[in-house]
Amino acid sequence: MPNGRPSPTRPATFREVFAQREYRFVLTAGVLSWVGDYLAKAAVTLLVYRETESVALSAAAFAISYLPWLVGGPLLAAVAERHPHRAVMVTCDLIRMVLLLVIAVPGMPTPLVLALLFAATLANPPSQAARSALLPRILAGDRLVVGMSIIASVGQAAQVVGYLAGAAIAAASPVLALLVTSATYAVSATLVRLGVAARPTEMQAVHRSHLLRETGEGFRMVFGQPVLRAIAILVFSAMLFSIVPEGLAAAWAGQHADDMDKGLAQAIIMAAVPVGYILGGLIVGRLVAPARRIALMRPLAVLAPLLLVPTLLDPSPLVVALLAAGCGFAVAGLLPTANGLFVRVLPDGFRARAFGVMASGMQVIQGLAVLVTGVLADRFSIPLVVGLWSSAGVLLMTVAVLSWPSRASVDAAIEAASGADARDPAPAPPAPRSGSDRPGDQPIDIPGEGQQGAQERHRNTVSAPGRRRAGT
Repeated sequence: MPNGRPSPTRPATFREVFAQREYRFVLTAGVLSWVGDYLAKAAVTLLVYRETESVALSAAAFAISYLPWLVGGPLLAAVAERHPHRAVMVTCDLIRMVLLLVIAVPGMPTPLVLALLFAATLANPPSQAARSALLPRILAGDRLVVGMSIIASVGQAAQVVGYLAGAAIAAASPVLALLVTSATYAVSATLVRLGVAARPTEMQAVHRSHLLRETGEGFRMVFGQPVLRAIAILVFSAMLFSIVPEGLAAAWAGQHADDMDKGLAQAIIMAAVPVGYILGGLIVGRLVAPARRIALMRPLAVLAPLLLVPTLLDPSPLVVALLAAGCGFAVAGLLPTANGLFVRVLPDGFRARAFGVMASGMQVIQGLAVLVTGVLADRFSIPLVVGLWSSAGVLLMTVAVLSWPSRASVDAAIEAASGADARDPAPAPPAPRSGSDRPGDQPIDIPGEGQQGAQERHRNTVSAPGRRRAGT
């Protein structure tokens, strides 16, 4: 667009998104942090195994990174809500940098290594919550949705790169891998500090109480507001089914690889969902118009588990991988769009807490899905378990989309959130009457929001220092 505003009728372009300097810094820093996370998992797992020769302890070293989300994710996100998001992200990176350096000290006892690793991973929930809350203050309109699609896709690629690089470096020297990991956090902190503008927290003094109450308010906001609750149910349900092929890949390859190499069979099944996720996020986010994208959100929700139902026929690992990739594509097509709508319905002062609730829920649900299907697969064949699990997912998703709030309810929720938003405390120049290049001056044309409501206010206004926040 000549005036620099996002169009309400076409998808934002990659060029428009990457034109935002702060977004480039946040994305690059995020990639480094994610690669560091997976490098650390690979390195510490191998380090512990070499020191103890215990499969159980090495598995514990891998699994411990998920524990903070289970025991304190929403609470730590509430901490992030209280402080400027840039400061939270920088502090978390520096904490992880220092703790990984300590873990790299030769001769460190294994229990201390596990304790330090747990302490380092405690920085993940507040860091991710702060990043999620910051992005809407940098990008507005459909640029936000496309920007989140890019981040989600790049995050999947970072997982693959982190695991491969971590395994390769750690095989030569786990200590070197830990030093590289520490360096990624140092560079990430530097990029955020230098490339992101300082903004005060959006949490107002009137909302301050104590952390447990503030954490509870995050849960009540997500599950007490009907539209936010509907989005949460859709997202959590998608996670419940898309993770299963990846989680059961090793056993699936071992039992049903036929003439294919078992290692190769496991690899293609595990990689299928991330690859589908990358393609879905980029293709749907970039090529599908905003209105059509939201219209597709609910059909994609049903399609995601439906694509896995044919596993009942016990297909080859290659076919399983294709089905899993299709499931990942469908999930990636709906998640950033759901995230964008979630932002519009969410009052500003609750973003980090609400995203903390969502991120924690997604982690826990994925773990439970793999655990339950794994237990069932010990008694029944894996194709039968995955096929029936996915069939139940089709029914669950159908109920979820049929109970989706009406357009009037979505309109009312967006306007209520807009009315609850406080004025941005950061200084901003007066809005020009026309020809503005400020990304927040244009209303988003979203199905479920009436034209009058969209014109009366657009809550994702971004001022010079900016106002705002993935998804989920």
